[in-house]
Amino acid sequence: MNLTAYWQGMYLMTLYIHFRRIIEVSKDTNFASLVAGILVESGTPGGNNFKGFSPELKFPEAEFAPYQNKNFEWNPSGSGIMWKAYNFPVFLLSENSTLALLEAATKNEKSKESYTSDVAEFGLVMQTTKSGTHDSESCLREETCLPLGGYSVWSALPPINTSTSQKSKPIILAVTSMDSASFFRDKSLGADSPISGLIALLGAVDALSHLNGLHLSKQLVFVVFTGEAWGFLGSRRFLLELDQHSDAVSGLDFTLIETVLEIGSVGKSFDQGVKKFFVHTTEAASISNQTLDALKRAQDSLKTENVKISVASKSNPGIPPSSLMMFLRKNPDSSGIVLEDFDTAFTNKFYHSHLDNLSNINASAIAAASSLVARSLYILASEKNEINDSVLTAISVNISFIDELLGCLLDCEPGLSCDLVNQYISPSAACPSHYVGVIQGEPSSSPYPGYVGDVSRFLWNFLADKTSVPTENRSATCPKHCSGTGELCIRGETDGKGVCVVSSTRYVPAYSTRLKFESDMWKLLPTNSSDIMGAADPVWTESNWDTITLRVYSVQHASYDRLILLLGIAVTVAAYIAIVITRSVIRKALKRD
Repeated sequence: MNLTAYWQGMYLMTLYIHFRRIIEVSKDTNFASLVAGILVESGTPGGNNFKGFSPELKFPEAEFAPYQNKNFEWNPSGSGIMWKAYNFPVFLLSENSTLALLEAATKNEKSKESYTSDVAEFGLVMQTTKSGTHDSESCLREETCLPLGGYSVWSALPPINTSTSQKSKPIILAVTSMDSASFFRDKSLGADSPISGLIALLGAVDALSHLNGLHLSKQLVFVVFTGEAWGFLGSRRFLLELDQHSDAVSGLDFTLIETVLEIGSVGKSFDQGVKKFFVHTTEAASISNQTLDALKRAQDSLKTENVKISVASKSNPGIPPSSLMMFLRKNPDSSGIVLEDFDTAFTNKFYHSHLDNLSNINASAIAAASSLVARSLYILASEKNEINDSVLTAISVNISFIDELLGCLLDCEPGLSCDLVNQYISPSAACPSHYVGVIQGEPSSSPYPGYVGDVSRFLWNFLADKTSVPTENRSATCPKHCSGTGELCIRGETDGKGVCVVSSTRYVPAYSTRLKFESDMWKLLPTNSSDIMGAADPVWTESNWDTITLRVYSVQHASYDRLILLLGIAVTVAAYIAIVITRSVIRKALKRD
């Protein structure tokens, strides 16, 4: 992931090629040597005839799969171009930049006989190449890069009281992820994959939080991972933190996890009025069957929603790419299911593409998935004889809340400046991007807020609020009066005061399990032959770099410059000859006189 460039005077011309042909261009060394860079227009290529584009592999992150068949095509549209190396840069333009550069390129083509051309100049210097560090180990040593990562968030409903000696309850773990990837770093929206699943889970948490006097025999725990698009950084680190019994996962125990319910891509399940979902199960039959039964009972309770769930095809080699894979890698007998909007292949034709945006998903499908998850979690966490049908019916997802989240997390207007997000944090930018980013400073369960991304901070505050119970001192403001057992300070960014709540909500650092932060710097640990997942980890890093700049200006052709030089020389020689002749004529005239 280390790239350095400074392009000056790149001649602008329009050449329309299919995105997948970038690989062919890079392989044609003669043609590639003439390419200073490729600029991609904003918008959807090919108009309505564009059937799909995924720069991912056909089996994303196959090396982490807990089964042997690594050639299965979960992602038929995948081209794999985002994992190739290129000797030229590829940039996605904004709408305004697209118009300006198209105008300049068109002008160049129309004025080929002219002595000027419009050129583009990019200024971008990445320190890894500048200092000669071309891999993660060397750039981390020289401190010219940072590891990919961020902060996952987990929360318990109701809060876990770690100060009592009461026997811990079995855990029902509901998980999803918050990060995506793309060929273009800052355009990783991931509307269907995975943000539709994230919004469905948040909707379920919101619905459950409105139940008064909720009594559950099992512990509900919600986890939102980050870094999953880059080698499952979040889930692998979460499992390692559980092994180490760190503060980040205080109150949780891997042995208490009864089942995992993962919400994957659920935004494209709307088909002819029916919201159809597929359940991908692990081989731990008994518990998985209980989860499936809970989903079916939840489906039956949603009579007017036209929801249908089906078990995924047995011809699949196993579960699709998901965080649950990491749980199976740790313990093959782990029980769990993944709820998806596809059976044997992704329905999302723009998986890990900048085109997986708001127009690629359906809000009613996400709302249906959210209702299904909320009611299933209630059923799973309750004893059979304690399940109240009236309570089950009362678990209702607010469609307006789902619509608001879509606008907040997948659009620039209002984007992260929406009222919902502004209730909890002061975002650093309005336009959302779900690229994982880099982890800064020393990893901690109580990190400096400036080192935590906007989405993670919002999720931490939101989940802490929705899963909280009232404090003894309801008038307490934080952080001064927020020091009781289990108390957290939320909404501190919005008014500088915040509110104290009792909640089991924590940040969990997400970064490679092969990295260690020591003496204020990152160190790469040697591979462990017994750690299969660690051996498959490429340890992704990102170079230190500044904002990309682009300017367009006119330059004269070199041939015109040479012509001017020759004319200048000719004029100079002619002037010199004229001076010599004139002086000679004047001298002769003076002698005659």
